Amino acid sequence: MNFLDEPQRNIKLWKPDPISLREISNYGSLTPFRLTEKGMKKMKAISLFSGAGGLDVGFQKAGFNILWANDFDKDACETYKNNIGNHIQCGDINLLKQFALKNMTDIDVIFGGPPCQGFSVAGKMDPHDPRSQHIWTFANIVKQIQPKAFVMENVKALGQLAKWKPLREELLNSFKSSGYMMNYVILNASDYNVPQSRERVFFIGFKGNSTVIPDLQKMIENFQCKSPTVRETLSILDKAGTGNNKNLAKAKITITPNPIMRKSPYAGMLFNGLGRPVKIDGYCATLPATMGGNKTPIIDEEALYNGKTNWIEDYHKKIQSGQPPLPYQEAPKRLRRLTVQEAAILQTFPLDYKFAGSQSSIFKQIGNAVPCNLGYAVASMVSKSLSNEKIETIDQPIQLRLVM
Repeated sequence: MNFLDEPQRNIKLWKPDPISLREISNYGSLTPFRLTEKGMKKMKAISLFSGAGGLDVGFQKAGFNILWANDFDKDACETYKNNIGNHIQCGDINLLKQFALKNMTDIDVIFGGPPCQGFSVAGKMDPHDPRSQHIWTFANIVKQIQPKAFVMENVKALGQLAKWKPLREELLNSFKSSGYMMNYVILNASDYNVPQSRERVFFIGFKGNSTVIPDLQKMIENFQCKSPTVRETLSILDKAGTGNNKNLAKAKITITPNPIMRKSPYAGMLFNGLGRPVKIDGYCATLPATMGGNKTPIIDEEALYNGKTNWIEDYHKKIQSGQPPLPYQEAPKRLRRLTVQEAAILQTFPLDYKFAGSQSSIFKQIGNAVPCNLGYAVASMVSKSLSNEKIETIDQPIQLRLVM
């Protein structure tokens, strides 16, 4: 039986323990996944704005054969080649598409995550940011190649904020006019075997009647999977600075004398800089592409390795009870920044993934990536829909008419 007909078999709640995690560390992934069944034809895909390959790892696991990929960042392209393949071309997509994609036909899926800085609440939210225009580059390539389906990922703000509603509607209409039934859905990575509360929007379309709206929320729910905690995830790594966990971020951590308080010690601001504390027995906040300096998340080694009460939680509780905050000073030595390896594995990159470039470049590649396991869930949903030629819609299930 084709495993795509049995989505529940792919989402067993997997509860790891330190021993079993360490035993599979050489395997290279936190998530067991099924290879395509022997003899099953792989679907053909094109990857745009590929970065270090987070989405691509997920699509490959789901059985897609990626024929061509592209990114502008040289280090990211080198990382991609080290781990996924030489089919990536480095350079300006607007120049490469004119000849590289000219003869691409019978493509099942085009996927990718156009640059999001222009839409992010963490940025200037400038619609005229040149990087923001790449959503139209993506839409134009879909219109040109006419794949059976497409997946476009971006920051949550593009799918949620009223500021972007006119642009959102224009984008939806553009895809519909190209012949796609489509919708968008906001997903939290922590619902898909990723130990990170990271929300992203996915615009997903299928070739067919453009008046029909796919029920993406219903279609993806079978691929939800309970995520391991940060502690469980990091347990396959050696102690920071040793073994398979050597790349320390050396930015100092200093306590702010004027903290911004929130109910949770993992929100607000207890330290100078924008590095958020990591919730060890839960999920960490979104890992930013600006990691490497004082925006790198902070973790308590005594709590992580020795099971002691988290200093951050204790300090937060004391301030809430009325004690004055500490003056400006360096934080206790037990607090440090996340390492490169910890950040990568919290994005569910395989443990043996080989990143290229400087440490700051690697942090950037990791922060910009779509978590591999989230990409796998989305890719599996799309694969199942195309294999069965049937999707759920807002009103009722319909048969796909794959017009090429």
